[in-house]
Amino acid sequence: MRVPLFLQPRLEPPLSSLLAAPDLLHTLVDALGSPLNVVLPDRIAENAERFRAVYRRHHLGGRISFAHKANRSSALLRRLAATDPAGVGVDVASLNELQHALGCGFTPDRITATGPKDPGFLWLAARMGVTVHPDSVTELEQLAELVRKFALPRIVVVPRLSGFETATGTGTGTGTGLDTATGSGVSGVKTLSRRSRFGIPVGEVGALLDTLERHRDAVEPVGVAYHLDTTGLAEKAVALESCVGVMDEFRARGLDPRFVDIGGGFGVSYVQDAAQWDRYTTELSNAVLGTRPALTWRGHGYGLRNEGGTLRGALGLYPAHRPTAGPGYLDELLSAPAPASGRPPATLLLEHLYDLSVQPGRALLDQCGAVLARVLDVRPTGSGDHLVRLGMNAGDMSLEEHGVIVDPVLLPHGGGGGGQDADDGPVGVHLFGNLCLEADLITRRTVFLPRLPRVGDLLAFANTAGYAMDFHAHSAQRQPLARTVAVTRDGGSWRWCLDEEYWPITRPGGPA
Repeated sequence: MRVPLFLQPRLEPPLSSLLAAPDLLHTLVDALGSPLNVVLPDRIAENAERFRAVYRRHHLGGRISFAHKANRSSALLRRLAATDPAGVGVDVASLNELQHALGCGFTPDRITATGPKDPGFLWLAARMGVTVHPDSVTELEQLAELVRKFALPRIVVVPRLSGFETATGTGTGTGTGLDTATGSGVSGVKTLSRRSRFGIPVGEVGALLDTLERHRDAVEPVGVAYHLDTTGLAEKAVALESCVGVMDEFRARGLDPRFVDIGGGFGVSYVQDAAQWDRYTTELSNAVLGTRPALTWRGHGYGLRNEGGTLRGALGLYPAHRPTAGPGYLDELLSAPAPASGRPPATLLLEHLYDLSVQPGRALLDQCGAVLARVLDVRPTGSGDHLVRLGMNAGDMSLEEHGVIVDPVLLPHGGGGGGQDADDGPVGVHLFGNLCLEADLITRRTVFLPRLPRVGDLLAFANTAGYAMDFHAHSAQRQPLARTVAVTRDGGSWRWCLDEEYWPITRPGGPA
């Protein structure tokens, strides 16, 4: 048999302890169906505190706002609402998310509204007095018009910027990449951030400032924001430096900016063993080149392709093992010398008396949940692998849609070995969903499990609360949507309740 290529998940308490209680998880699925989402509200509060510790280490003020789009759970949001009101908030990107945040206990001063905004979203944000991140000058104009039309108080705004660049090698200035008089790029070697359809280009800051001054009666700018779709520290440091320079321009116009919001993108390390990740990506390249058997369904290359014996393309996978992620990534960003000024961003913020805001989604949800799916059918293939059909579909667990691949945890029925002898060893399987579609693959990868699953076993897709649990959930072919339960530790036992029944003032299962 071929040597298995495991990608075993990184597990930490309380998630690791929960997965060590298979009888409970089988009981939950028996009662509530497959698939089933399980969330751990206490862990999201712990993650927020880890980010706060980085702030304290750098003597910075500011707020950590959970990016709501990463998960729709009420329990997770309510647990965060019960934490430090001065230091923890929520970022919403739709009308329904705003309504949900308010209903879960967040006061308007702890809510920021970002993303594309339709008129209803913009009106409710203005009416409730949440902080708005205008994505364009046009959106800023629309907001000011709403304030005047409905006689609302001034709205706090944090314009979102994009298109950053800096000149390296100068060692001077704040690294805005702009001539403050003309807005033109300074001389030197340019470091550019990748283009984005979101945000106001930093080269148009002059027009933005003119608009803010014209609408001083309606809007109150308190800072600037950015969010970059990258894991590159250099790009993010360039953007942060540039924002500090832009804030100085705000001050020169008589405005009073107080903080920079740098969005999210702090990452999660999904795989426990770096060697497993390195080995898998190497062998995937070999499989695409045809020097070893395929590692995926029908030879899918995850962005890699074989052109005449030469490997082409780019690997379209999330770096599943990251030595530094989450709060550690923020610490590294704040500590490393920025490209233009050569000074750590934390130092720049302190020198200019600016606070820092962040909007983690995936990183705040690290180790906050799992998706459980029942094994419905197991069939051998002619190649020695097995087809495993699960009581879920690709929309129920969309890790791979975000480029993440990791092994599920096998939870045999009854807690035993699933009827397999110890010497049966690992087995390669292909995981399919419950839709009548050839394309309904839970993952394109050949997954290696410690033993062959049997009908009735569970597969637990661990650490899926961030973007994977319900981001693409749908009821195609009238298959049921996953229900969600909140689980908390109570001494030596577990307590659970339906997600919508969880409140921080009660214990799951009954009053406090």
